[in-house]
Amino acid sequence: MPETKVVLLEQDDLMHPNTGESNFNESAYYNFYDRGQRLGGFIRLGNRANEGYAEMTACLYLPDGTVGFMFQRPEIKNNDAHDAGGAKFEVVKPFERHRVSYRGKVCVLKNPLEMADPAKAFKTNPYSKAALEIDYVATSPGWGGELREKSGDQWISPKPSGDPEAQFAKGHLEQLGHATGKLVLTTDGSDREFKIDALGLRDHSWGPRYWQAPKFYRWLTMNFDEDLGAMATITVNRDGSKRPGGFIARKGKPFLNVVKVDVETEFAGEQQLHDKIKVTCQTADGGTPIVITGKVLSMIPLRNRRAGIVTRIAEGMTEWNWDGKIGYGLSEYLDHFDE
Repeated sequence: MPETKVVLLEQDDLMHPNTGESNFNESAYYNFYDRGQRLGGFIRLGNRANEGYAEMTACLYLPDGTVGFMFQRPEIKNNDAHDAGGAKFEVVKPFERHRVSYRGKVCVLKNPLEMADPAKAFKTNPYSKAALEIDYVATSPGWGGELREKSGDQWISPKPSGDPEAQFAKGHLEQLGHATGKLVLTTDGSDREFKIDALGLRDHSWGPRYWQAPKFYRWLTMNFDEDLGAMATITVNRDGSKRPGGFIARKGKPFLNVVKVDVETEFAGEQQLHDKIKVTCQTADGGTPIVITGKVLSMIPLRNRRAGIVTRIAEGMTEWNWDGKIGYGLSEYLDHFDE
């Protein structure tokens, strides 16, 4: 039997071959938070080339408490690039520098919780034009990869196997970064310009994906400063099995892999959205468990619908506290309404 393990290759930061599944998806995502201005956001493109469209999401958490949001399914013909719906991602140098841009409109929500009913929210709220341009420079190595087989002195991807409808990603990587640039919002001919100097996390996934594949998951991203960041996640599969993961990244030191994750949540409001979080992480070195608490600063509930299943993906811009050290990032909770 050939040796197999999760391996991250430089080519993983580029586009991957379309392996032909109807639900093949290649997505890239960037989040950021400028603590000086209390301005943050995330932008995502997921290419579903075999279904003929991309999923484009742009979300901006603005200093006045409003959220600028847009979701589109622009037509695409192939998986050659992340460039659709006004969003464009360019890999200047793999795992070192990316360029991220969005030019298009956003729906400006005074009450972001209204996005629980997107048709109504998009109809009843005002719009602004948005121009986002950021350079995204790595502050840590990449983490993740794909399960590969050793062939001679090379690692190769095995042939696709399993039910693609039950899969969420064949490969996945994450990396902490420093985002600089600007955001310009134009409303009724008047501009508001924000210079961005922010920390964040990006991810890149490829392979078959349906949002309905897992039973639920929690994904928590954290930047405390340029020298310290973390990610913790736990996915519960349909068969009840749990898949924890994550890392602690300290500048100049190897990743500390997270092998066990326990998330305690206080939910709030009529929609019962996550509000306060306590995450306990056990790292692979067997050290004392790490406990980090979080408080959601701004929340927007998003959703995906397929085959009669409505999936909520709740996105909370979150302030984290690790033994008195304050950080920021996104807490993303995926749940299905019928469960």
